[in-house]
Amino acid sequence: MKDHDILERISRGDESALDYLYQKYYRMMTNLIRKNNGTEQDAKDIYQDALIVFWQKVVSNELVLTSKISTYIYSICLNLWRKELDRKSKLTYETQQESGYFDDDNKERNLIIRDCISQLGDTCKKILMYYYFDDMSMQDIASKLNLANVDTAKTKKYKCKKRLDSLVKSKYSASDFLD
Repeated sequence: MKDHDILERISRGDESALDYLYQKYYRMMTNLIRKNNGTEQDAKDIYQDALIVFWQKVVSNELVLTSKISTYIYSICLNLWRKELDRKSKLTYETQQESGYFDDDNKERNLIIRDCISQLGDTCKKILMYYYFDDMSMQDIASKLNLANVDTAKTKKYKCKKRLDSLVKSKYSASDFLD
């Protein structure tokens, strides 16, 4: 299948074109991530995210293709992986800061919050971490988690925050947070 055929089929909503791209470039794109300190799972996640970005650009007519599709998807993967590495290094730095510079009370509070977040579902964990710790926009969160739109992401964040608040209040008293 030629690039212009793929673009035409995607713009018509033909998901088989996406399946074709996934299969055709899977090894190339996942090798990129694995050769740059990523795991196989990291590679799969990044490649899937890249294909979603590509699909959205084609469907919304925002794509101006000046190269082969493989080159374009490769650059998306590379950029997404760089962002992921930056995020991971930021989290590592924050973890080092927490363990080295916070007093015992703050450590205890952080442990309580982390314990409660770990008890939430995977989607809630991701939404809260992306929003509060990674400073991601609701648009980025909706896109990254394949949610229908920004309003869906906002609603889920609100519900997750309420669940976290309830969980903290049910397991701990206010004195656990006060000096």
